Amino acid sequence: MFGREWNFRVTLRTTPGECVGVVGNCHQLGNWNHQNGILLTKSIVNTSDGNEIWQGTAQLPVDQEVYFRYFTCIVLDHMAENDEGNKRDLIVRRWETNIAPRLIKINSSQNDLIHIDLFGTYNGETRVDRGWLTKETVVQLKLYNDPIRMWKKSLHGKAFRVKVTPVEVDVSCSNTIRDGGIDESWDVQDVRNAVKSWPLIEVAAMNNADCEFKPQQQFGQLMDRGSYLIFQAQVTKPEAVTFLVDFYAHNLSIGDSPEHIGFCYILQNNMTQSDGSATVPITSPKHLAIGQLKVDYLIVRPINGFECEMSVSFARHWKHSWRGLEVGHRGAGSSFKEALKSCSSIRENTIASLAHAAKHGADMIEFDVQLSKDMVPVIYHDFYVYTAMVKKLGKDEGTNGNTEGHVDMLHLPIKELTLAQLQKLKIYHVKENTRVPKLNDDDFDDHQPFPTLQRALEHLDPHVGFNIEIKWTMQLKDGSFELNNPFELNLYLDTILKPVLQYGGTRKIIFSCFHPDICTMLRMKQNKYPVMFLTQGITAKFDDYHDPRTHNIPMGVHFVSAIGILGLCVHSEDILRDPTQVALVQSRGLILFCWGEDNNDQATIRYLKNLGLNGIIYDKIDVHSAKETKESIFLVEARQEQKELIKIASSTSSS
Repeated sequence: MFGREWNFRVTLRTTPGECVGVVGNCHQLGNWNHQNGILLTKSIVNTSDGNEIWQGTAQLPVDQEVYFRYFTCIVLDHMAENDEGNKRDLIVRRWETNIAPRLIKINSSQNDLIHIDLFGTYNGETRVDRGWLTKETVVQLKLYNDPIRMWKKSLHGKAFRVKVTPVEVDVSCSNTIRDGGIDESWDVQDVRNAVKSWPLIEVAAMNNADCEFKPQQQFGQLMDRGSYLIFQAQVTKPEAVTFLVDFYAHNLSIGDSPEHIGFCYILQNNMTQSDGSATVPITSPKHLAIGQLKVDYLIVRPINGFECEMSVSFARHWKHSWRGLEVGHRGAGSSFKEALKSCSSIRENTIASLAHAAKHGADMIEFDVQLSKDMVPVIYHDFYVYTAMVKKLGKDEGTNGNTEGHVDMLHLPIKELTLAQLQKLKIYHVKENTRVPKLNDDDFDDHQPFPTLQRALEHLDPHVGFNIEIKWTMQLKDGSFELNNPFELNLYLDTILKPVLQYGGTRKIIFSCFHPDICTMLRMKQNKYPVMFLTQGITAKFDDYHDPRTHNIPMGVHFVSAIGILGLCVHSEDILRDPTQVALVQSRGLILFCWGEDNNDQATIRYLKNLGLNGIIYDKIDVHSAKETKESIFLVEARQEQKELIKIASSTSSS
């Protein structure tokens, strides 16, 4: 039943090209689909605090509680397929992500009272997050490890300012933006000077001052020795966009304009995969070759075949009570270590191991996910499997007729085996003795290696949280890779994300990965679950990775702040060596977990909890946990919430 007109009014400050919209749980507000929400109109350009007021009306149902959120967006108008008129796409820039949305109660009315909402703030809480990918693609250009090489001696050792401008080279593919598109009569200087809201380009530097993405300055961003810059462009057709990169001499004199040193183009055919690197020549304004630029790129596309909505987001949600969470490493713990006494007696990363940790009070369980050859997300840690090949030795081989089996180990990459093949193999670990296998549990289904991610989501207690580590090959500092991965990166992640989005239910879920680009993509492809950046930091226990974002906790903090994810999961050795880094992370409002062999000790776990860590990942939770009641905190809180609801219902019934 309809009949009440509602006037939405909100105050905020927008950027050029941004519009403001409303989305909610009824048909009139799009049923949480932002593409079907309503757009507001800017009624007052500047209030006393420099903000704007946007407003609009909608006919809302009288007999239904209406929940809603405000969001900002870029509006793209383009021709629909088959030339069936114009089509409107809304690209979400920012949206309100408080756990509880705004509420209009049944039969309530505004009574002509002028109330203006403050964007992102209600019920005493403020939470605004960036949007996720829907119709657009993100292209990141990463400059680090001194990527600019100038051949002219006069330019050696100088610092430069770098500015990136996306240029639509195929005018027929360009969108019509509400503030106008590209004029075919423009020359390169017109492109540099144009003020447009689309394609959108921002930059972040991995340092304290500039680690959040923001629009470029007139002469770009300073790139000096040791800098790490990320230029991030949002485009609708990346195959129709090239990037103009300008270089300016960094002038320390106040009032002097930087000198334009040269420029280069990063073309579509320089970026043929989802990620990679390209080296392009730098040309002077007089068209002389003066140097070269090495750039790493990342192309992030929206998830294929699944649409996220706006009813709720846990991407940055973390309760104050969630401190010192106990997280079962690979379930009940690693089952293959040099020191046998520290090994779990249950095979790691199996349903039995995960269930065992949950039974013994784990708040969350951590496990590793990668794809089989036939694109099924499976739970397994290593990139390779070890299986046995038995060869019978005959008389002609000098055994005097002895036919006792001789065991050779086969070393096979998981990416080359289908799920059916993996589940038929007798699997060993590189540290297992093949004649006397450490684990003899193949007759039990839940103890089998390679359970699917979907099975874990459907069969394990929903009150135990999941920390899902995405496995992907890393480049080491010496230039080598852990694995030559054949999967297309966007397809790889989409395949892992879909079962989580479909079967995650009410479970508390966190994604994590050592690869910073994977963390970026997980954040951009969905808006529901949080992401944490795994780092090994400063240590002699592992080989260093190539990407400087992985090298230490401060660099990790800059990166996490830039892409807007929940926090970091750091190597305990880093924290135990310098506990002040806990405050460094938390001062940025970030959540902090830790992992590592040092955690397998009750005294260390207690110390880390006292430092204020939000989660500690460790082995053999049935042995090391000091919990009196072996239950997940999420189960305890769910039980308490149920009691409160019963109490409220009882009170209402009595009255």
